[in-house]
Amino acid sequence: MGNDHFKGITIQQMETLVALAEQGSFTRAAQSLFLSQPSLTKQMRNLEEIVGARLVNRKNTGVSLTPEGIVLYDYARKVFRLRDETREKISRFNEPVSGSIYLSASTIPATYILPRLLSEFRKSHPGIHVHLGMNDSDRTNQIILNNEAEIGFVGKEFPNRKLAVKALWKDRLVLAVPAGHPWAKRPALSIGDMGKEPFIIRERGSGTRQAIEQCLQKQPGKSLLQFNIVCEMGSSEAVKEAIIAGLGVSIISIHAIARELRQGILAVVSVRDCIPERHFHVIHKKQFPLTNFHRLFLEMAHRYTLE
Repeated sequence: MGNDHFKGITIQQMETLVALAEQGSFTRAAQSLFLSQPSLTKQMRNLEEIVGARLVNRKNTGVSLTPEGIVLYDYARKVFRLRDETREKISRFNEPVSGSIYLSASTIPATYILPRLLSEFRKSHPGIHVHLGMNDSDRTNQIILNNEAEIGFVGKEFPNRKLAVKALWKDRLVLAVPAGHPWAKRPALSIGDMGKEPFIIRERGSGTRQAIEQCLQKQPGKSLLQFNIVCEMGSSEAVKEAIIAGLGVSIISIHAIARELRQGILAVVSVRDCIPERHFHVIHKKQFPLTNFHRLFLEMAHRYTLE
């Protein structure tokens, strides 16, 4: 038998085989396909002639698949899965998509990244409404676990079996000072140089603070206790405004001060022995039933690149 015979197998014949395997009898299989039993029997006979082998065992107690039938059944199921995936993807182009997405994000993504991403997303999918809440990374993690939001964006990775976590965008933390500060003209500083300067820090639970602490842990004998901390702030925007006002200096995300750097309001100083870097992560519960519009949003988030 030549393999070219297999080109004659039809979708309806494969559906017949799948129905027989799953229903266990010709009568129930015919009913599930809305066919008469003689019509289904003919479909099965034609399929066996094309394959050149018996595919089902016919018994008084019902039907079962032969080894050849099992092989063809497995491939038929794969064909149907591919057909369903194709239909879903094509439907995205032909059908309007609508729904609501509930997000929680830490301050940097919520303030400086997601607004631009959401603007691009709305151009392509105006029927999808997004609700965005801003919290620190720890609180966002709990909000997702408590089902208070569906998708989260955080500045640190949380090891939790209930969460699907994926790194998205790289962030660079820099030492920011007012443009007129004496350090603004220095090429680089060490951690030791910063000890007496008034320093502004983010609150506990923020990804920025954790990244700074992790960086200091790699330096023998260095910790935040050696900094002259004058204020603890609840957002990067508040930290930035405090730097501009002259309250102190701080290590902050480059995304938070990009505009002020272009305007010459702030300056960045290199820190020789501590260059904190991190990734922003997207999280959602593994058991959360992602809809078509959730997947569309996540796909755009994964493709989105930061300027």
